[in-house]
Amino acid sequence: MSASAFHALYHQGFARVAACTVPVALADPATNAQRTLEAARTCGQDGAVLCVFPELGLSGYAIDDLRQQEALLNAVEQAIADLTTASADLLPILVVGVPLRHDNALYNCAVIIHRGSVLGIVPKSYLPNYREFYEARHFTPGVAVQGQMLRLNGADIPFGTDLLFEAEDVPGFCLGLELCEDLWVPAPPGTLAALAGATILANPSASDITVGKAETRTLLCRSQSARCIASYIYAAAGEGESTNDVAWDGQIAIFENGEMLAQSERFPSGSQHVVADIDLTLLRQERLRMGTFAANARAMQAHAPAWRRIRCTLTPPMTDIGLRRPLSRFPFVPNDADRLAQDCFEAFTIQVSALKQRLRTSGVKRMVIGISGGLDSTQALLVAVRAADELGWPRSAVLGYTMPGFGTTEKTLASAQALMAALGTGNEVLDIRPAASLMLREIKHPFAQGEPVHDITFENVQAGLRTDFLFRLANQHQGMVIGTGDLSELALGWCTYGVGDQMAHYNVNAGLPKTLIQHIIRWAIASGHFSPEVTPLLSTILATEISPELVPVGENGPQSTQDIIGPYALHDFTLFYVLRYGFTPSRIAFMAEQVWRDASAGNWPPGFLEQDRKAYDLPTICHWLHIFLRRFFGTSQFKRSAMPNGPKVMAGGSLSPRGDWRAPSDGNAALWLAELDLNVPKS
Repeated sequence: MSASAFHALYHQGFARVAACTVPVALADPATNAQRTLEAARTCGQDGAVLCVFPELGLSGYAIDDLRQQEALLNAVEQAIADLTTASADLLPILVVGVPLRHDNALYNCAVIIHRGSVLGIVPKSYLPNYREFYEARHFTPGVAVQGQMLRLNGADIPFGTDLLFEAEDVPGFCLGLELCEDLWVPAPPGTLAALAGATILANPSASDITVGKAETRTLLCRSQSARCIASYIYAAAGEGESTNDVAWDGQIAIFENGEMLAQSERFPSGSQHVVADIDLTLLRQERLRMGTFAANARAMQAHAPAWRRIRCTLTPPMTDIGLRRPLSRFPFVPNDADRLAQDCFEAFTIQVSALKQRLRTSGVKRMVIGISGGLDSTQALLVAVRAADELGWPRSAVLGYTMPGFGTTEKTLASAQALMAALGTGNEVLDIRPAASLMLREIKHPFAQGEPVHDITFENVQAGLRTDFLFRLANQHQGMVIGTGDLSELALGWCTYGVGDQMAHYNVNAGLPKTLIQHIIRWAIASGHFSPEVTPLLSTILATEISPELVPVGENGPQSTQDIIGPYALHDFTLFYVLRYGFTPSRIAFMAEQVWRDASAGNWPPGFLEQDRKAYDLPTICHWLHIFLRRFFGTSQFKRSAMPNGPKVMAGGSLSPRGDWRAPSDGNAALWLAELDLNVPKS
């Protein structure tokens, strides 16, 4: 594949859309059409294939009885004709608000224009006629209008609330309409459109502004986009509308599946638009995974219209025009400080509450946990201590053991001992080297003969003995072994099966990705749950290199996990999109390059040190992606198929065979590796 095609957002399943508001000239359709055209041309030059404009934007909304004047209505029809002709060489579909006559009635409509044609006209279903609104004085509700044609400028145009607009050449692009008040009713018409396949819902709106109303609008748009698993494009009237009795703020925004992708400044001066690249593949995958979406669609068929699907060809640019959407380097870790604090609180509390329930029902008296002085065991220890506190157990019921092996450094050994002492838990050193030496000697391993052979057997003898000791200690003390391995390690199979760190009585960390754990520990420091003496110890652990410490320290320092299997930052990025959305490897590579190629661009999570901010080019991303795919799909499932109990923590998913992820242990990675090699450019 060429680099140009690979980097094209439309090739990767995205679509660029725009929400626009322009200064309206009251009762001057020709001027409004010209301003609409100028804004659409700007958005089209930017690569957008859809532009949504405000309600009644060609006539002006706040013109009261002028809406029914023959001169105005004739001018609106002429403005539509002029705008349609002028759109012949424009890229985007235009959604424009107009008043239109049909069968002795006047309708508040959205007219959908593309490349010199009017594709269809959708009337507003529900008319507000309360408080400051008097639409029923002028318009007829469109809720029952289906299957009709409207005669406009010499052509018969599909007219009704039963229209969907589909792109032949952009997979997943299906547009449904609802107008202003339609969003505010208990059962918005866009819901049925989404159940019928609409992935994009456009709302041309007027909606005057009062204190607090913008927040309510945003809440409704986010909710509708989340409930419908759709993109929602909202464009409200602003400058130029009459302020006889109300005011206008020109709120425009783009949402996707409950998240805001873009919004404008309110109360604009002049024309304003926002663009965002919506992820059609994500929406389709999310609907595919949520089986109740299709079930609900079937259940609601009796209430749905006989949809008419209007097809068009967009011919979007298949070149690199960038990617405009919020995209996080760490999809498990929010960039916003308040949201991150909330997520850390919830994650920690989920772990503690789950562990408390298991302890209550098991009948055990103590918790047994191995402490290495690294991130994972520290997090598990904090959870165990907090669970003991809330259950009213003494902290001495948490039996902590640090078990130095052949690669243990003085730093981590000291950190482990100091942390247990500061927390007031059990604190014992259990040196596994004599037992490991005996086992290596009994199996005739070269290391026992003095040879510097530090292979997998050498490492797993130590990992297995540590877990074996912990289980026997749990037997001895009526305890439960608390697992420490995390979600990222389970994904990569970076654990010793059966008699090693893959096993525990209950694994509190099984649902936590590695990239989030450091932030939860920082949150724990600030939470006040632990004494001030604990804080510097946790800070030291946070600064320690991630390492299994199973191989003696060499010239390059302690053994580094990420030097062997790759950066957890990249692996967690891949894991999120494989597990939650099932994206192809090449698409994940495309997205990873967008966020990781420049360390100075974009946002980093709070507390992320400057010296730790790294960049990765596409070849590096693909190198580690190959390793992830081989390990995740090819060699590690048997460890997950037999994993112990532990709580799901993240919405991104878990790897429990009883929960989010079920896969054959004897599968292979060939399909995913081939897709990556075929669809990512080599240079």
